[in-house]
Amino acid sequence: MNDSFMAQVTPPAASEGLAFWFIFNGYSLLVQQDGDAARVPRLNALTDLGLTAVRQQYLGYMETNPPTHVYSAELPRGTAAPDDWEFKSLRKLFGRLDDECFWLAGRAIQIMDWDRTHQFCGKCGQPTASQAHERAKRCPHCGHTSYPRLNPAMIVRVTRAGENGPEILLSRGHHFPPGRYSVQAGFVEPGETLEECVQREVCEEVNIKVKNIRYFGSQPWPFPNALMLAFTAEYESGDIVLEEEEVADAGWYTAKNIPQIPPRISIANRLINDFLGQTR
Repeated sequence: MNDSFMAQVTPPAASEGLAFWFIFNGYSLLVQQDGDAARVPRLNALTDLGLTAVRQQYLGYMETNPPTHVYSAELPRGTAAPDDWEFKSLRKLFGRLDDECFWLAGRAIQIMDWDRTHQFCGKCGQPTASQAHERAKRCPHCGHTSYPRLNPAMIVRVTRAGENGPEILLSRGHHFPPGRYSVQAGFVEPGETLEECVQREVCEEVNIKVKNIRYFGSQPWPFPNALMLAFTAEYESGDIVLEEEEVADAGWYTAKNIPQIPPRISIANRLINDFLGQTR
């Protein structure tokens, strides 16, 4: 996939040729492996693979000529994969799907899961109805409207001037793959600004105070339903003390001794490589 994607809610009135389908069994995506790469189906309809959906969602279209439409679908639990296809966790498809396809899969799994978990009104318990012209579920009984939920989270690169040049603060979570380190991250709490979240999370995780917080960029992160807001910050004061329940190790690193870092597709990788680019 190399064409730009336009999000839409209303599907085309009739079939317009082969479409991309992001098909889920639970939270696993249907893909076909081709060596180290993977691809999602291009179909006229789910019946091309002998599949029937519990629900399906129209996501939008790729700006090809003619447009290539994009759908997500939820299969009944326990559905067997068609011959030559398999269900894979989205996390295990890092680097196997091309980047644009991976982020579309992330969009698809969030919309599919929201559709699945909002069949009934959270206020009065009555069945909800999908809205025709916006991504929303409305309760016909009480009028309560629900939209796909995003959880804002911050991620921050902290640097300082060290004896041997600029240093970056990196840490290891207990759940990280062996040897991998990353920058600090955490979810925003109710009533908290993004800057306050940056200061709190860094202080909680490693006991460091920061200053000069600057916005860097953002990235949707479907594990689950997060929007990662990236920042840079400078060291102000404090010595590293680990929050041992979450952090296994942390330290200051120069460009010459950077450990293993998150994969290229993540904004953590961009933050760290931007530091390396500046210092090298």
